[in-house]
Amino acid sequence: MSALRAVEMRTSRLSAEKNREADPVIAESSLLKRYGPLMNLVDLASMLDRSPDGLRVTLRSSGEWVDKINGARLQLGRRVYFRTAEIAEALGIR
Repeated sequence: MSALRAVEMRTSRLSAEKNREADPVIAESSLLKRYGPLMNLVDLASMLDRSPDGLRVTLRSSGEWVDKINGARLQLGRRVYFRTAEIAEALGIR
């Protein structure tokens, strides 16, 4: 193996480790900056790369992930919102 290839592999491995160790506070603050303290269903669906109708159906089912997301749910009249900080925690971003 050439020395250049070995350096490229090491650099690639180091950058992958750096990405895995991204600061969760920065990730949560970027979510708060983008969506504010509350997200609507469309915002949450776009963040999860799902359709709003598909996410709505999924949130009616049961499961550990669904319980965490529904725990962040806030209903004001007929409108449904999700607390951004709790969504970040449920998704492991925090």
